[in-house]
Amino acid sequence: MTNDVSRRSALKFLYSAGIGVVTLPFSSASGILQSMLNKRMLKRTIPSSAEQLPVVGLGTWQQFDVGTSNEEQQPLREVITQMAHIAAPMRPVIESSPMYGRSEEVVGDLTTELAIADKFFFATKVWTTGEKEGIDQMNASMRKMRRSAMDLMQIHNLVDWQTHLKTLKRWKEEGKIRYVGITHYTISAHDELERIVKKEKVDFVQFNYSLRVRNAERSLLNAAMDHGVAVIINEPYEKGSLFSAVRGKPLPEWAAEYDINSWGQFFLKFILSHPAVTCVIPGTSNPKHLVDNMGAGFGRLPDEQGRKKMIEFGEQI
Repeated sequence: MTNDVSRRSALKFLYSAGIGVVTLPFSSASGILQSMLNKRMLKRTIPSSAEQLPVVGLGTWQQFDVGTSNEEQQPLREVITQMAHIAAPMRPVIESSPMYGRSEEVVGDLTTELAIADKFFFATKVWTTGEKEGIDQMNASMRKMRRSAMDLMQIHNLVDWQTHLKTLKRWKEEGKIRYVGITHYTISAHDELERIVKKEKVDFVQFNYSLRVRNAERSLLNAAMDHGVAVIINEPYEKGSLFSAVRGKPLPEWAAEYDINSWGQFFLKFILSHPAVTCVIPGTSNPKHLVDNMGAGFGRLPDEQGRKKMIEFGEQI
């Protein structure tokens, strides 16, 4: 009885948010939604704490750098509303940076306007040089995202990381931030990220990893797992080139063994099948794509045999 009531309440919420009236990229939209609402999203534990995160989050680069008009912001309202509900009762990561134009401000304004700020795990970055400049920039980010304390503050692309790491550790002790992280998006930075993970006390490391860009498998992913550091993955779709590579191609029949319903889920589930990965943050401003991305957080993940099949497929496209 409780599950039926919860399902009806959730469906009512989803339809009022707009999910029920869009054309989803699935063979059966209602079936996918029901599957999501009947189950909880897969989760991973942050190694430095007992806190758990849903495995699919949201990146905001470009997509959330919009103006103040209702026309520009309405799709983003739908995205974050749907995301909060599908991931409930967990708080999905919503990740930004001062580098991303107005994204931090838009995230802060919309989550406050919709009264769902407590439904998200907020992450942003410091992206400047100098201690004072870093402090000023992080304070500005806190104001833009409407946070009295930030869940995760990361050093963007390792810019002046030695300086900022001292500040972040102090801020964590003072309760201004909950977790400390470092980030980059290129293979060339993987070795330095690994050195920092092994030497410094950080809670999160963020980097690129995908079906055809698997350099992180050499040692970085294992280093993070061995040293108790949570992993956030960016560039999961290789800037969209993965979709271009499979355009017009049907999903392999064996993908259904892992509850994969779309190419987006195929690419995301490959990433999530690695045990070191805590969450992946595909970016989107499209409500249909958001639902598709979140679908990767439900059902079976590829086992070792499935991963091998995926890798072989990736090498052929």
